[in-house]
Amino acid sequence: MWDGRRVHVIERDLKEPQRFMGELMQAGGRFMLAQLGLEDCLEEIDAQEAKSLAIYKDGKHATLPFPDNKKFPHEPVGRLLRNGRLVQRLRQKAASLTNVQLEEGTVKSLIEEKGVVKGVTYKNSAGEEITAFAPLTVVCDGCYSNLRRSLVDNTEEVLSYMVGYVTKNSRLEDPHSLHLIFSKPLVCVIYQITSDEVRCVAEVPADSIPSISNGEMSTFLKKSMAPQIPETGNLREIFLKGIEEGLPEIKSTATKSMSSRLCDKRGVIVLGDAFNMRHPIIASGMMVALSDICILRSLLKPLPNLSNTKKVSDLVKSFYIIRKPMSATVNTLASIFSQVLVATTDEAREGMRQGCFNYLARGDFKTRGLMTILGGMNPHPLTLVLHLVSITLTSMGHLLSPFPSPRRFWHSLRILAWALQMLGAHLVDEGFKEMLIPTNAAAYRRNYIATTTV
Repeated sequence: MWDGRRVHVIERDLKEPQRFMGELMQAGGRFMLAQLGLEDCLEEIDAQEAKSLAIYKDGKHATLPFPDNKKFPHEPVGRLLRNGRLVQRLRQKAASLTNVQLEEGTVKSLIEEKGVVKGVTYKNSAGEEITAFAPLTVVCDGCYSNLRRSLVDNTEEVLSYMVGYVTKNSRLEDPHSLHLIFSKPLVCVIYQITSDEVRCVAEVPADSIPSISNGEMSTFLKKSMAPQIPETGNLREIFLKGIEEGLPEIKSTATKSMSSRLCDKRGVIVLGDAFNMRHPIIASGMMVALSDICILRSLLKPLPNLSNTKKVSDLVKSFYIIRKPMSATVNTLASIFSQVLVATTDEAREGMRQGCFNYLARGDFKTRGLMTILGGMNPHPLTLVLHLVSITLTSMGHLLSPFPSPRRFWHSLRILAWALQMLGAHLVDEGFKEMLIPTNAAAYRRNYIATTTV
């Protein structure tokens, strides 16, 4: 938009979104916003600083700060926020540009000729059906994308559901941490989204989600989840207060996973959740999307026009590889963490869950290294693989102590097999070369992180 190209943005609904996903902007995401000249969109929305991750399990807890990183040219602090307010600020910024037309409308279909997308057909707010043409169409219609089906052969997998509500007129004793509770069967997360509002989230299995409308969900949260929330600070107090006061605002949303697939049609790019999704446990979806935008801007900026669809298509293919250090790191970490944190009676898996907590809680250089990855300050797949190997060994050691036995040795081998299975799936999905060759991550850092120019 800053390159002077004319842009027509068609949004289904221009009212402020009320969804509760996308409420943490990691430090890496803030840096990408700054690169795009958009960091001021985090201002005037009462966003809160996110300085650390606090973890809780079986009466123990630890706080893991996002560490300073000399190789990361930005403040290592994220933002906790109301997603809808950020979206509105971004829309206002776009609408303020003379070369941008922002319009409310529903896109019905893509206009395609001989494998080349020429534009879209949409209904405007008055109900009129209109066609809009452009040399490049960007599809970013979210996790429920209708347009994706006509572009890529890809399907999403529903993993679980996140149930969330806001406790109003409240402030956490530690408002600058994302509070992650290793609850059963799935995790709970509590965090400050404005100066006087706290978001409470519980993950529930996809096959057994209680009804919100008849009060089952409220009972489930109060009877099953609240007793597992630590009394440390005022976490449980705020969790219960929100259930009692916020029943009309309890919302649920599916957590989905979908690998990225390259679209072979010309004249179109798919971005955001329509392109690639991962479990939200590490809250990095916005960061990946912003990274993708920075890469595409860099690739497309030298082109005098976008009508050369073959050239644009070739650049999009290179984009698919260039994005891997960030996207593969986030996708792998989110997927494996979401699986490891599931409580179960399986001794091996519970050993891995405990080993993960122990690894994070130790607070040494390994923990700091993993936190730089979590915050998007060091998108490096190979480094992540080494951390995952270390977590696996920590888990095996926990299971074997204090004295090895045949049963414990067997379960430790099962931990190793499970870890290799999870990691192997991502090596295949993301690509062995993209995951294991460090030069890719070095090039990404050099071109998209080791710079402070807008």
